[in-house]
Amino acid sequence: MKKGISLIEILVVVTIFAVLGILATRAVLLTLRGTNRSTATVKVRENLNYALAVMERQLRNAQNVSPCPNTDTTTLNYTDADGNTSSFSCQSIGPSGYVASGSARLTSSDVGITSCSIVCAAGTGGVPDNVSISLVAKDTKNVGIESAQATANTQIYLRTY
Repeated sequence: MKKGISLIEILVVVTIFAVLGILATRAVLLTLRGTNRSTATVKVRENLNYALAVMERQLRNAQNVSPCPNTDTTTLNYTDADGNTSSFSCQSIGPSGYVASGSARLTSSDVGITSCSIVCAAGTGGVPDNVSISLVAKDTKNVGIESAQATANTQIYLRTY
């Protein structure tokens, strides 16, 4: 009797290693996709948080918002604490949309504003005017399962009555 490995045994071992290799590769790819999506979500969230922080700081200390209530919910005009007139607006709503302060861009070109609402409500009975902001942003660099979307809402009360 001859000792050695038969062709069948070699094929079985190669098949087992091939299946294990495919499973390991899929696990690595899924991990990378999850990492890319997490990174995209963080990027979108940071952009929204930055834009809202700037808007909140300026509006909280604004002398007034004019007109209040505003008819165009994508633009809000206000007079800042120093008496300068400025505005916040959502430009080109969609995949290339962005939030602007005057003419300066508040969100990155990697993030598109897909929905925007900036609404001023006049205060009554000792309650100051308030501005409600709702933004939906989507990552423009990634597609499919790796793409990310985030929503942010806030309500800001002006400090001047």
